[in-house]
Amino acid sequence: MEILRQKINLAWNDSSQVESAREEILQTIDLLDKGKLRVAEKVNNEWEVNEWAKQAVLLYFRIMKMQTLDSGSLEFYDKIPLKKNYASLNVRIVPHAVARYGSYLAPGVIMIPSYVNIGAYVDEHTMVDTWATVGSCAQIGKRVHLSGGVGIGGVLEPVQAAPVIIEDDCFIGSRCIVVEGVRICEQAVLGAGVVLTSSTKIIDVSSKEPVELRGKIPPRSVVIPGSIPKKFPAGEFQVPCALIIGQRKESTDKKTSLNDALRDFSVSI
Repeated sequence: MEILRQKINLAWNDSSQVESAREEILQTIDLLDKGKLRVAEKVNNEWEVNEWAKQAVLLYFRIMKMQTLDSGSLEFYDKIPLKKNYASLNVRIVPHAVARYGSYLAPGVIMIPSYVNIGAYVDEHTMVDTWATVGSCAQIGKRVHLSGGVGIGGVLEPVQAAPVIIEDDCFIGSRCIVVEGVRICEQAVLGAGVVLTSSTKIIDVSSKEPVELRGKIPPRSVVIPGSIPKKFPAGEFQVPCALIIGQRKESTDKKTSLNDALRDFSVSI
């Protein structure tokens, strides 16, 4: 792995070395596809980004040529092939779900018509529901439910930027948007329509005094869309924010805990 990293770094910093690093680039993408390498991983309870893996993805785009890809009667024209052999991966793919080669789908993943981009990692028993999208290099944990129309943003450039991370056992409600490296910690619940960017104000209103956060939803939080006033030259207007209104209850049965959270706080899904 260290040899691959050095070769990729060399090619990234010196374009004349790209072609000589072709084999290492292809090998790195294959490791991403098999889940043996991740763009980001948790080390000592902190997420670390493997920038060289993102570099390899960008170099892969550079060395690959456009080609016609056939899938039955469907035709695509692209540089990146599609994933295949889902039965051997123990992954359920419902027509017309699409995952690009170089993304990892763990056993038990279900994709209803949806899309997973290169570099993404989707862990065991996660459901990517109808028309949900998982962007390049996004990291999705175990037993996550991405509801219909959810948009998980991708990140390739700048290389040092952090990918979106959805940790284990999270529930992301319909039409939520999570982009720009926002991290959703384990067992959090986002109600329908929550939009989270790196600059979105996240306000915990579950206690007597509001507490403002950015870029991260704490574990087991129940979140709904909200708005706050902001002054502009033309006057005062409401701008979107996210409101933490409580926490999921502790339970050994996470599904029961999730249902309780949705009922207790009347969260739309």
